[in-house]
Amino acid sequence: MTFVLGLTGSIGMGKSATASMFRARGVPVHDADATVHALYAGEAVAPIEASFPGTTRDGVVDRKALGVRVLGDDEAMRRLEAVVHPLVRAAEIAFVREALSRGVPLVVLDVPLLFEKGGDARVDAVAVVSADAAVQKARVLARPGMTPEWFDVILKRQMPDSEKRLRAHALIDTGRGFEAAQRQVDALLRALAGRPGKAAARITETES
Repeated sequence: MTFVLGLTGSIGMGKSATASMFRARGVPVHDADATVHALYAGEAVAPIEASFPGTTRDGVVDRKALGVRVLGDDEAMRRLEAVVHPLVRAAEIAFVREALSRGVPLVVLDVPLLFEKGGDARVDAVAVVSADAAVQKARVLARPGMTPEWFDVILKRQMPDSEKRLRAHALIDTGRGFEAAQRQVDALLRALAGRPGKAAARITETES
């Protein structure tokens, strides 16, 4: 039975790069952020425009305009999540079902807010990607358009890295470089090889 590994980590920790390491080893990865990007050019556009008028342009969500509308506004963020999260969840379920149908031994669900939204309850194990706080901050503030204020808003929505580390079944530290992180990913894959999972069956049964 397909083993479902949750992959998470706070902003700037190197989670996307780590997800690519799993893909390079042939492991299917469902990227929640990439799904959101696709939805912002498709299925989510109309409901977001209805909830946040003026935040779409030419049939695509204007992420900057939407960010300004929800920045620091918990109620607005909840409304946005009520639109987006069910659509992301549906895409995730379809991904797991497809993996089950092909007999894939291991899949990764790359979810930034896995712990925060209770997603750890629907996977077999969780790998947390982490790095020192100074490395995290430098990476994030080097991103185009990122500001210290927006960085703080994002951090407040995320569980502290120290708590994620405590709750992790496996830890991948990217602060020592990505070659070292790849070795950690390979060690985790060896540890999980042949291990059966239960989460995939629960996902497909509860959502059928």
